Amino acid sequence: MIEQTASVLSATSQVSHQTLLLVDDSAAFRERLARAFRDRGYEVHTAGNYDEAMGVAQEVAPDMAVVDLRMPGLSGLSLVRDLKMLHPESRVLVLSGFGSIATAIDAVRLGATNFLPKPADADDILAALERGEAEVAEVPETEPETPSLARAEWEHIHRVLADCGGNISECARRLGIHRRSLQRKLQKRAPD
Repeated sequence: MIEQTASVLSATSQVSHQTLLLVDDSAAFRERLARAFRDRGYEVHTAGNYDEAMGVAQEVAPDMAVVDLRMPGLSGLSLVRDLKMLHPESRVLVLSGFGSIATAIDAVRLGATNFLPKPADADDILAALERGEAEVAEVPETEPETPSLARAEWEHIHRVLADCGGNISECARRLGIHRRSLQRKLQKRAPD
C-alpha cells in the first residue's frame, strides 16, 4: 500500500506542467488571470510590459503566451513578433479591449495563434488557443462604447488600490483625495 502511494506520487511529480507567459499592464487583471491558470495546473510567469516579458522569455521558454495589445512602451504586436522569433514553438494569444479585424490579422501574420477581445477569462483563452489559426475570434470592427466617467473613475481607483496592495491610506495619497472620501467611493458598486 505504501509502495503504491509512493509510486503514484513519484509518477505525478514527473508530469511536466505547461508554462504560460501572461503579459498585461493591468496588475489586477494579470494577477486574476494568473491565479485562474495556476488553479488549472499551469506554471505561470507574469510581466507588465515588453521588456519584462522578453526578460522572462529569455529565461523560460513558454509553451503559451497571452499578450495584451496595448502596453506602455513597445506594443503587444512587437512582443508577438519577438517571442515567435525567440521561441517559434510557443502559442501566442493577443488580447485587446480596442480590437479590429485588421489588428487581429496583423497579430496572426506576426505569429499569434489567435486574437481575443477583452474581457476574456481563462476558459475563453484556452478555447482560443485550441482553435488556433483556423478561426480568428470575432472582433468588433468599431471601437467599443466609451465607458462613463463614473465607470472610468471606479476602474482607476480600483487599479490604484490594487497597485497599493489594498492599502487605503496609500491609495488615497496617490489619488490626492482624503482617506474617508476614498472609503465612501469604495463602498459604491461598479457603475454600468
